[in-house]
This record gives sequence, C-alpha cells and structure tokens, in this order.
Amino acid sequence: MNDDLVVVEINLEPETIDEGYLSALGGQLQVLLRTMFGGGSVPTRIRGSSSTVSSFARALGNEKRYIEALSEFGLTDPRTLGNRHKLERAIAGFERQTGIKWPFK
Repeated sequence: MNDDLVVVEINLEPETIDEGYLSALGGQLQVLLRTMFGGGSVPTRIRGSSSTVSSFARALGNEKRYIEALSEFGLTDPRTLGNRHKLERAIAGFERQTGIKWPFK
C-alpha cells in the first residue's frame, strides 16, 4: 500500500461555510476533475446525506460533460450551450440543497 496516497475527503454538511472551506472545496474538486480527465483514480470520501451527495455527483458530472463539450465543440456550439444549461441547473440544485456555493462559475 502506498502511504503517500492522499484521500480526498469532502464534507457536504460542514459546521461552517467560510472562505477556507470554499477554497478547500475548490481544490478538492480540481483534483477530482483532473483525475476524471486523466483516467486515473483517487480515493475519495464524500460525507453528507444521500440527497446532498446525489446533488454533488450531478453537479460534478455535469461540470465534466460541459468541459468535454467545450473542448470538443467550442463555446458557441449548441451542444456546449445545452451542457452549460444542464450544468447551471445542477449547480442551482446543489446550492439550494446544501447552502454551499459551487466554486466554479
């Protein structure tokens, strides 16, 4: 077992939501997105209710699909714009569900 392996832990029900929490969340999401695009894996633990975890997964998956469409088709392509709208809806749902601002806009 590799002792250098860091587990990404995301708590979707923190005691306080401040700049430090949001900054850490942004960094953790960057790690997850890089891993998703790199084809690797990183041990991840996400804490929260099933509904908050589902809204997080929906927003993260839509973030990935939007980035892929943007890269493949460009900013003005209807497929990219459609993915952007789905992402915006998923982010709104995540923010409403958790009270946490999505770090990428």
